[in-house]
Amino acid sequence: MRTNFAWLLNATLFGGLFLGFLTTAPTVLRADDHRYHDAAHNDDHVWNDHEERAYRIWLKDTHRKHREFEKLSEADRQAYWAWRHEHSDAVLKIDVR
Repeated sequence: MRTNFAWLLNATLFGGLFLGFLTTAPTVLRADDHRYHDAAHNDDHVWNDHEERAYRIWLKDTHRKHREFEKLSEADRQAYWAWRHEHSDAVLKIDVR
């Protein structure tokens, strides 16, 4: 009887730890994966290397000093997304490999 209880206790603890890992692993594995909502176009954007390169082009084209995107005002973010919708990776010649 005691063996069954120990097995049940171990299975419960292991199951809880495993579920905890499953729910936090995507967050941990994608810690650098930022998502932004474009309210004007009602879509979401993932911030990655391509987006960073496009952002730097936008900064240069609009004669702005570099600031981290997440520190921009909402108006500036929306200005960027409006520009970005008109400038795909292909138009900007950003390697999409």
